[in-house]
Amino acid sequence: MAGKRAFGNPVPVSDLATEILDPVLRKRAGISIGLVQSWEEIAGPRLATHSRPEKIQWPRRLHEDDPFEPATLIIACEGMAALHLQHEAGEVINRVNAFLGFNAIGRIKILQKPVLSQKARPKPAPLPLSEAEKSKLSHLVGKIEDDGLRASLERLGATIMGERKRKGS
Repeated sequence: MAGKRAFGNPVPVSDLATEILDPVLRKRAGISIGLVQSWEEIAGPRLATHSRPEKIQWPRRLHEDDPFEPATLIIACEGMAALHLQHEAGEVINRVNAFLGFNAIGRIKILQKPVLSQKARPKPAPLPLSEAEKSKLSHLVGKIEDDGLRASLERLGATIMGERKRKGS
C-alpha cells in the first residue's frame, strides 16, 4: 500500500500507476490499460501468451458531421500466433467490442514481432563451479550462523560466479 486518499485509506501502487499511465496510453496509443490487462481474458490464454494489443488506430474524420467509422486494433504477434489470430480475428473483434462496450473495432492489423520481454524469457542456467570455486564460496559464507541464510547466499554466489564464467568465456 503506497498512497493515501482523502479518508486515510491505503491505496495499492497498481491503482496509482494506472491513474498515471492510463491517460498517457490513451493519448499515445488510443488504448486503455484495462484492455492490455484483460488481454488474456479477451484473446484467450493460448493467443495471449504470444500476442499483445499495441494500439488502436482511429480513422481520420475530415468534418464533425462525418459518420462514425470503427477503428483498427493493431496487435503484435509472434510466429504461429499470427496465423491463429488471423483465423480467430472475428471472434477477437467481437470480444474486444464487448469489452469496450460498443462497436469500436472494425478490423485487426497484425504486426509480427517479439512479444515477450527479456524479463519473461527464461535465462540460461549458470555454468557449474569447479571444486576450487566451490571451496572459496563455502569459505566466504562459512561464518554465517543462520543455516537458511548461509544456504541462500551460497546459491546466490554460485549463480553469480557461474554467470561471470559464462560472460568471460
